[in-house]
Amino acid sequence: MAARRAPRAPLRRAHAWGRRRRQGRDPRPDPRARRLRRGRRRRGLRRARDRRARRSCPRAPTRPDRRRDRAARSEPGRAARPRHGPRRGARVINKEQSLEAPAARPSGKNAQWTRSTLARALFSLALVLALGVVFPAEGAFFRLGTHQGAWRQASVVGILACGLLPVILAGGIDLSVGSVLGLSAVVAAKLSIHEGAPAWLSVFCVLAIGATCGAASGAVVAFARVQPFVATLAMMVFARGLAKTASGGTKVATAVPGPDGALHYVDVPPLFRALDAQVFGGDVAAVTLVFLAIAVVVGFFCARHRIGRYWYAVGGNEEAARLSGVPVRATKILAYVISGLCAAAAGICQAAQEQQGDPEAGVTYELTAIAMVVIGGTSLKGGRGGMGLTLLGILTIGYLDKILSINAVPEASRLMLTGAIVIVAAVAQKNS
Repeated sequence: MAARRAPRAPLRRAHAWGRRRRQGRDPRPDPRARRLRRGRRRRGLRRARDRRARRSCPRAPTRPDRRRDRAARSEPGRAARPRHGPRRGARVINKEQSLEAPAARPSGKNAQWTRSTLARALFSLALVLALGVVFPAEGAFFRLGTHQGAWRQASVVGILACGLLPVILAGGIDLSVGSVLGLSAVVAAKLSIHEGAPAWLSVFCVLAIGATCGAASGAVVAFARVQPFVATLAMMVFARGLAKTASGGTKVATAVPGPDGALHYVDVPPLFRALDAQVFGGDVAAVTLVFLAIAVVVGFFCARHRIGRYWYAVGGNEEAARLSGVPVRATKILAYVISGLCAAAAGICQAAQEQQGDPEAGVTYELTAIAMVVIGGTSLKGGRGGMGLTLLGILTIGYLDKILSINAVPEASRLMLTGAIVIVAAVAQKNS
């Protein structure tokens, strides 16, 4: 009979770092862990002002305190403290010191005031008004008619600026608004004066043409990934040539050629008379009311609608917006469509004020409109700005142009000054 085997010791779980040495018994506990249980335990972390960290096992790796890290991440501007204290020679950041801004930048009230976008816009407007007070042109600046004329002249270009705001917020640019304005003015005059079309049909056709031009530019930018500068520059040339082709190279006025070649004059269409009228006792032009209505609508979309948030998101970081589910292509196309619609509306108002359709209308208007948007504080990089700041920029450029006009400053000098203003505004945004 075979001998009975001796019973084997029960298998026990060996320590991860102690196997092959103490297979039959539990690993020996660290005596320092017992002392740590009597006081405050923090997963083996060192106590405050302790000289070194204490661990349950000398060879056990340290693990991060996840609860502390989550609490630190939940508070913006606060970083998690290092596990074992700062290293030697490391710079310690106080609680009062922000991690967002470097310590070398000034943080006083004066520096914050100069960096404020609204403060810069208000300062620019106050500076222009002070220029009018210093050079009043024999008291013309203090007359009510001068201010009414400034608002009326700034309305048409202000409508262009309202349309450019969504495009610039989305990180683009539109150089074709001046040419689309000229094309819209020619088509509006053709339909209203020569063809005798009703007002609603003329407005609908002109707005459709403007939206088509904007959609074409936006599609080239969004789908073909062409730079907005190049795409809108091509549309600017194309729309200007189309305006000259539609008008035959001449102004579309109330003098209509007959079958025999003789000119006969027709009445100004009711649409043009309504837009060129003065309301509220002759104090406000109807074009100014149209401008304010468009500014309210565009401002609502920018500030209160989901589309406005999409514009800000795409202009701030296009890739992050795409990964967040924002329809980037549709957002860009819609911004250019709104720009085209505003350019078409401005073309109708321009034709109503001049009572004719000029194919050369709107030349250099895009420069003035961009200056209005930029000087108000909207960043050319996109993602920052608003309609309120744009209105301040419109008033600033409008009053500056009126002050230079009443002081008999040549138009060439005004154009050069407008270009210099754009450069100064861009530099101020870069340094802010």
